[in-house]
Amino acid sequence: MEEIHFVDTTIRDGHQSLWAENMTTGMMLPAAKRLDDAGFEAIELISSSHMKKCVKELKEDPWDRIRLIAKRITKTPLRLIAGRVNTFEITPESIYRLFIERMAANGMRQARISCEWNSISGWQRKVQAARDYGLDPILNLIYSVSPKHTDEYYAQKTREAAAFKPYRLCLKDPGGLLTPERTRALVPLIFKHGNGIPVELHTHCTTGLGGLCALEAIKLGVKSINTAIPPLANASSNPSIFNVAQNARALGYATAIDEDVLKPVEEHFTIVAKREGFRIGAPVEYDYAQYLHQVPGGMVSNLRHQLKRVGKENHIEDALEEAARVREEFGYPIMVTPLSQFVGSQAAINVIVGERYKEVTDQVIQYALGLWGEEGATTMDPNVKEKILSRPRAKELAKWVPPEPSLHEVRQKIGGPGVSDEELLLRWLLHQTEIDAMRAAGPVKEYVTVAHPLLTLLEELTRRTECNRIHIEKPGMSLTLERKGRD
Repeated sequence: MEEIHFVDTTIRDGHQSLWAENMTTGMMLPAAKRLDDAGFEAIELISSSHMKKCVKELKEDPWDRIRLIAKRITKTPLRLIAGRVNTFEITPESIYRLFIERMAANGMRQARISCEWNSISGWQRKVQAARDYGLDPILNLIYSVSPKHTDEYYAQKTREAAAFKPYRLCLKDPGGLLTPERTRALVPLIFKHGNGIPVELHTHCTTGLGGLCALEAIKLGVKSINTAIPPLANASSNPSIFNVAQNARALGYATAIDEDVLKPVEEHFTIVAKREGFRIGAPVEYDYAQYLHQVPGGMVSNLRHQLKRVGKENHIEDALEEAARVREEFGYPIMVTPLSQFVGSQAAINVIVGERYKEVTDQVIQYALGLWGEEGATTMDPNVKEKILSRPRAKELAKWVPPEPSLHEVRQKIGGPGVSDEELLLRWLLHQTEIDAMRAAGPVKEYVTVAHPLLTLLEELTRRTECNRIHIEKPGMSLTLERKGRD
């Protein structure tokens, strides 16, 4: 009987998709040992976007997150999402390599590598860095829908990726755009051109088809599926481990996972979601509009926010339609970070200003100049490109060359004696005031969700702003809590 394996995405993509990366390290810690014991092939933990979120909003040291989780997850390889270090800035080679080296030194064992253009040049340095520091590279073949993303395109990209001899190839569907039909077309093609390299599937449930596509991939020979644990599965997240495993067994496959070990993890994160007001993932209905604009779910909320700031929130449908037009004019970039943000932001600007391309961002000018990938500049609509590059700001940016400082030069500029490599990377990503505020918040505190009636009562009472004083008394115990600083 063939056995299906799983990669867990709960504490990385799950909360990135559904909780806006708001899962704290303390929330992860109680679940870590069970994740390690469940039989996953790998566990995704962190990406570069989580680094900034940890420091700026959660007031946590992301390096502590990796170290603390690595102490509890000792059997299952921890996986890094190794894209850009700073999403909206072009990262020097010295910084990228230091980032990978520090990730490996702190416990990461695999790197799932993306290039937003599926290009050889975008993969090459990342694969080399991963190998140099002992990480197994997994190369993403990012799925998209457009006139140029054909079967022939994916056959060629598979051959190019396989030439690097990565640990794995991953058919990555960040927008949840895969259908069972396209899965049936692409999976055999990837096997045919993949030179025997194992293949895994990473898809989302944005259009309601993620679970079906996972089953189609399994039937076609894919032995490794990326899944999440409810309540951090479904919706814009990844398929549920419980659902995919159950259906795989119904098809006659064995599943290398202990679901009983994971049930308390589901209970833990469900309690967290309800307490904190976080979204609980649920299956969604099929939405054909997603295939037209292809704006990722998280970005739709950002578009609404942009429009709301100028009193045009009711123009969201106009912005989504405009995003489809802008994407076509930009040469059909794959709608992943940062390209999806370039398309979405420009669409919002066009709607807000009322005249297309009257105003553009510096990133869009850089895109037209080829600084975010030569393919973007060469496939862009010539008339739109001319309109973007005819302004004075474009002439300024055309003279700019992305700097490639050495690590020594970076250290001289923002480091200094006694500054660790990890601190240096934080300084590269963030302002010193943000780092100082994070340090001042103190160490990570483990999040308690044990079903103890007294703890539950105390937590509920302390959340009530009208309570200034709480007194609990029973034989052998007396407890008083008093809120300070109130009239």
